[in-house]
Amino acid sequence: MTRVRLAMVQIDTVVGDLDGNVDRVLATLDEVADCDLALYPEMTVTGYPLEDLVHKPGFVIRSREAVERVAEASGSCTLVVGFADVGPDGPDGPAHNAVAVCHGGRIIGTYHKECLPTYDVFDEARDFAPGTAPLVLHRIGGVRVGLAICEDLWVAGGPVERLVAGGADLIATVNGSPYHLGKQAARESVVAASAASSGRPVVYLNLVGGQDQLVFDGGSMVADPSGRIVARAPRFDEAVVIVDVDVSRGGDDPVNDRVPPQGTALPVIEVSEAVERSDRLVVPALAPLDETAELYGALVAATRGYVIKSGFTDVCLGLSGGVDSALVATVAADALGPDHVHAVLMPSRYSSDHSVDDARALVASQGIDAHVLPIEEAHLALTGVLARAIEGGPTGLVDENLQARIRGVLLMGLSNAHGWMVLTTGNKSESAVGYSTLYGDTAGAYAVIRDLYKTRVYDLCRWRNAGEPGLDGQPVIPERILTKPPSAELRPDQTDDQSLPLYDVLDPLLEAYVEGNRTRAELVAEGHDPDLVDQVVRLVDGAEFKRRQTPLGPKVTTRGFGRDRRMPIVNHFRG
Repeated sequence: MTRVRLAMVQIDTVVGDLDGNVDRVLATLDEVADCDLALYPEMTVTGYPLEDLVHKPGFVIRSREAVERVAEASGSCTLVVGFADVGPDGPDGPAHNAVAVCHGGRIIGTYHKECLPTYDVFDEARDFAPGTAPLVLHRIGGVRVGLAICEDLWVAGGPVERLVAGGADLIATVNGSPYHLGKQAARESVVAASAASSGRPVVYLNLVGGQDQLVFDGGSMVADPSGRIVARAPRFDEAVVIVDVDVSRGGDDPVNDRVPPQGTALPVIEVSEAVERSDRLVVPALAPLDETAELYGALVAATRGYVIKSGFTDVCLGLSGGVDSALVATVAADALGPDHVHAVLMPSRYSSDHSVDDARALVASQGIDAHVLPIEEAHLALTGVLARAIEGGPTGLVDENLQARIRGVLLMGLSNAHGWMVLTTGNKSESAVGYSTLYGDTAGAYAVIRDLYKTRVYDLCRWRNAGEPGLDGQPVIPERILTKPPSAELRPDQTDDQSLPLYDVLDPLLEAYVEGNRTRAELVAEGHDPDLVDQVVRLVDGAEFKRRQTPLGPKVTTRGFGRDRRMPIVNHFRG
């Protein structure tokens, strides 16, 4: 049996920050110096995903230069570092999604990703050329290591199977796998199955941190040859996890006695010999997160990543005393610290006393900075102006939207004055059916809960309340916010169910139509009320133009609006 000391370096990279990403790698080298092998995420030095950055020849050339700087700093620990490599047609052609094997001050090998995904949020076949070079193994710490990148592990008959058939003793995969609800369980299933079917340990190293709409959740892992997950890295946090992995075929056969079938053996690049160590490092067990804890962690990581990587330190939002803005404020406070969150209370003539009181209680419980800006004066002024062009003055929906837009203007004014990023507070249920005001409650830079249905919003609030209490010893989100009927409070005694079905009825239907991609006929055949289906389908399809103009936010479901659900705005299909 041969024992390999492995470092899973789960770091948060920044797209385009070549120098900064190199520094992030170099900062870990002392920590991994005693290891045989250290794995870094997919596209380490460039950040991921690159989108059209990878089509800039100068960027790809500088990516290669960046990974060479990492290689120059490498020592006895072999580093596997992701980068964008020049493709077969030179700098002006498609690049490769690549990893460099760095050891002893130089690059001793590269691998180009073969399997390029084009589903869900991925456009890799558009952005990269697939790897076509013959596979090789690298003998690291006396063990023949087969390297793969993300999708390579998921494709039956792909490079991982050929690496195993060619004599690999251990499979090491580096990944930039974005989160959605349930994704980690699927990853663990694939990693465990690959290990069990091959009889080899499989190491899965994943990226962590927020990038635009995507959030990478880490969760790196090691599976032993039986398929048991024996080591896990944290979710949503940077970490360097070092673990000793025992590698053998079984029985007493030394690992290097494995002989692949004739004609299948892959070339082996000799890197480093086995190191005898007296100690054995075992990683403490980390239990998987439940799905609500996952969701909350994803929102916090995504918000922190987007705000900070965009160059902001502080955020502001309209705090209404309702459940949506309460959750957004709480997530922001957990992501950035309450001192960096500025809640703006903007009561109108229709705001209830209890909503203002509930908003004040949340602010006090969390220590968030608060500003009160009543909108009545602006509402009266703009109503008077519009009365010149609208007979009888603005009423009904015109007046309701006017109030929402006044609030949007005030938030953007504070943003301009103080350099705060504006967070919007709309949820997926509202966005799906268009229950929002363009340039009003949609005005802002980041929509923290845009991919959460309303019923999930309540679940997350209750989950957070079950955790650490507020400064006053009470739940961070006042209980009355969770028990009162939801309302936009834009007209007297307004509640959401006057315009929409109850959310526990609406959300399952939305999920079937959006995530499940069902047609109207299929929804009716599955037992949904035909009139309700007609109403919901009409609302969802008719609101596409609104969704295209709203800010991005973290994708946490399998089919978020925008990046991976791309529907035509003009669309007359009603099947």
